[in-house]
Amino acid sequence: MLMAFQGKAQQAKFGHINSQELLKAMPDLKVADSSLAKYKKELEDTYNMLIAEYQTQLDDYNKNAPTYNPSYKKLKEDGLTHLQDQIQQFQQTSQDSFEAKKQVLYSPILDKASEAVKAVAKDNGYAYVFDSSAAAILYTWPSDDLMPLVKTKLNIK
Repeated sequence: MLMAFQGKAQQAKFGHINSQELLKAMPDLKVADSSLAKYKKELEDTYNMLIAEYQTQLDDYNKNAPTYNPSYKKLKEDGLTHLQDQIQQFQQTSQDSFEAKKQVLYSPILDKASEAVKAVAKDNGYAYVFDSSAAAILYTWPSDDLMPLVKTKLNIK
């Protein structure tokens, strides 16, 4: 039985690909990165606008607080506290929405790359394909670099 396994292992074709290099070569990733950078800038601009508004209201409060009657002073303080809460909430929701946007943009690209690797492996009779960018493999039997085949499959030059 051991001899049969060894014979099978020697017949199996092994391949490898650097998935990070593949992703960098995909035009879809550049489009996604650009879209994500634009979205991040929008979030940062909104955050900066909220901070500027808070600072303006705080400066006004600090300047005029001695002239406010107690009821109006309390109203202004409550407004500042509410704005602080909004800023904090915006920070949290913007981080969550950024990660969600990233997932939406990158998932199809990762799926496309994965499917191309699987198709090339299947079409060319590879039993195993290793990701050489993972750096977890210390030694393998000689294997073929599938990058050219996968790039052809994805129409990447």
